[in-house]
Amino acid sequence: MTKQIYIEVEENDNCEYMPMQLYEAKGDPVLVSRVKLFDPDKPHGMYDVVGWSSVSEGSPVPAEYVPVSDSGQAVVHLISGGDWGVRLKLSSVNEEWNIHSPNQFGEPYLMLTDAADVMLD
Repeated sequence: MTKQIYIEVEENDNCEYMPMQLYEAKGDPVLVSRVKLFDPDKPHGMYDVVGWSSVSEGSPVPAEYVPVSDSGQAVVHLISGGDWGVRLKLSSVNEEWNIHSPNQFGEPYLMLTDAADVMLD
């Protein structure tokens, strides 16, 4: 039986609202702690990633990776986290996770096109 993954993130202090999305998993979720990003609005490079939870007005939880089906690509690489999405910081930034840090940012989830950009734990 094909496993389905549902993701919906309400607007919160970490990221904007993302309406419910449904993906067909192509494997089992595994923990992930770093990803390579090439976003035109952010410095390119290696980023630490955690899930972000609403507990205590925002706190880190493990982030997960799973390959999923996508209509535009054969397979994309989904990074998801807590009920408040995921939080990222450049790996070179040496600070604790903090919702107020200008060196960090949040996203509802990430979709990466290259599996090589996912660093598994």
